[in-house]
Amino acid sequence: MSIRRTTKSRRVAAAASMVAALAFVVTGCGGDDGGKESDAGTSSSAKPSEEDKGSQEDTAAGDNVDPNAKLAEVKGQGGVTLVINQVRRDSGGFLTVQGEIKNDSDQSKNTGGWAGSELAIVSKNPNSVAGAALVDKQGKKRYYILRDTDGRCLCTTGILPLQPGKSVPVFMQFPAPPSTTSEVSFFLPSFATADLKISG
Repeated sequence: MSIRRTTKSRRVAAAASMVAALAFVVTGCGGDDGGKESDAGTSSSAKPSEEDKGSQEDTAAGDNVDPNAKLAEVKGQGGVTLVINQVRRDSGGFLTVQGEIKNDSDQSKNTGGWAGSELAIVSKNPNSVAGAALVDKQGKKRYYILRDTDGRCLCTTGILPLQPGKSVPVFMQFPAPPSTTSEVSFFLPSFATADLKISG
């Protein structure tokens, strides 16, 4: 009888120790949850920075560009005008075209047609200037806007309908033509073709 009671009391003591250990672990987990909450706050604050990154890609149009420089001005459909401010070779082997599209009409203009007609491009780059292309007449080659591995263009995307009198800065990156090529023809759907001099 005394052996059974001793064994039983040992079991009770062991159970009490387990309960105390579990209480300690739960308290520790509660501290971790608090850390997770602060991490969640950090990750939620990181989300806007990712969005900012996306907006920085779009606002890259116009960075270090002289708005008074006008390499070309072409008319689009319905009173829309495209002004090209810069055509520059980049060190990575890219050619960046930067400019501004302005709605000179008295009606809102849909920007969807500027992405072109290729479904794969339009679906990944809605309301963009992904339909732009360059033609190197000297080298007899056509260059399309660069895309990443997910099919997203290296260009301005998410352009809202252009309200009367408003403008939007745009940029487009292409593979750079050979260094011997100093001039290219630029095409954007619904706009006239422009001949552009390359700098750099």
